[in-house]
Amino acid sequence: MGALVTKRAPRIAIVAGEASGDLLGSHLINAIKARCPDAQFYGIAGPKMMSAGAKSLYAMEKLSVSGYVEVIKHLPELLGIRRQLKKQLLADKPDLFIGIDAPDFNLSLEADLKASGIPTVHYVSPSIWAWRGGRIKKIAKAVSHILVVFPFEAAIYQRAGIPVTYVGHPLADTLPAAPDKEAARERLKLPLNAPIIALLPGSRVGELMQHAQLFVETAQLIQAHHPQIRFIVPLISRATREIFAGALSACPHPPNIQIMIGHADAVLTAADIALVASGTATLEAALLKRPMVITYRVPKITAYLMRKQAYLPWVGLPNILANRDVVPELVQENATAPKLADALVALLENKSQRAEIEAEFTRQYVALKQNTAEKMAAAILPFLPCA
Repeated sequence: MGALVTKRAPRIAIVAGEASGDLLGSHLINAIKARCPDAQFYGIAGPKMMSAGAKSLYAMEKLSVSGYVEVIKHLPELLGIRRQLKKQLLADKPDLFIGIDAPDFNLSLEADLKASGIPTVHYVSPSIWAWRGGRIKKIAKAVSHILVVFPFEAAIYQRAGIPVTYVGHPLADTLPAAPDKEAARERLKLPLNAPIIALLPGSRVGELMQHAQLFVETAQLIQAHHPQIRFIVPLISRATREIFAGALSACPHPPNIQIMIGHADAVLTAADIALVASGTATLEAALLKRPMVITYRVPKITAYLMRKQAYLPWVGLPNILANRDVVPELVQENATAPKLADALVALLENKSQRAEIEAEFTRQYVALKQNTAEKMAAAILPFLPCA
């Protein structure tokens, strides 16, 4: 009679680099654990991934830098972290490595791991359709499989011969088809009838350094002429809250802004419209059918270098998905408090425009709602011994 063979727990190395990746990573971990409960996850994770069971070897905040100038400042530390993590993973030989977004950190790491025989999955395509399209050659060397969240991305990788699965966006699976504004206002103890503008200045410290004063000044201009309007800002951390609170206290006539930690989905649901720094927050606002004005600022040299390599006239995901101007974008030199205030007031006062925007956002919601957990698990489980 042969000895019983016990199947060992699958070990999955995983790296996320910022808050949006942490959220996506938590959904991915839960999707895999639902089908492979003993799977072990370790690498670089944020609080949501750690709550889902991942062990973080380094602080995720170390990777949360953006733009050429900012990355250069932190490059020695970032390279050191990647070098140490690569050494550990090459020695440890996990069953699979999953890189979530953060392409500048993850793709080189994935290439080295794949070359050593460790399968690699990259979750969320770099924006090769927006700029730096030549990266697809690097992606081909780095990944065993790529999971993409937007429907138009799959064809790009299929043409390049890179194994790809369109999984939709997990936010569309978790956010309601018909957000309840009244219930959200009651939950947040906000007035039911007052006009409310949500302010989402970003999740990174660097973004708050660029946007906090701009958002406060914009709210101040609006409130000077429309005193009934309320503002609410959900921030992701104590550090970002301190920066925003500092900008608010420095304002000579501070507007009525309520600061919260977290609850961005509830804040967007409660609001009539939003001012959103470009990024995943614009997609969350769209999936919650909230009309918005999109803005963004980066250091001038970063903006210059990015524009030289850009292919699209938009930075906001809702406009990119629609391939047209759906919501206003005021970025870089156009991101001034007077222009943003005018755009927000115009949007707030134009009910027909808001209705058209909400209709487009409903179409995007339907397209991105793909039962993402099932599709992710189906693509990843074949790499694991629990399959």
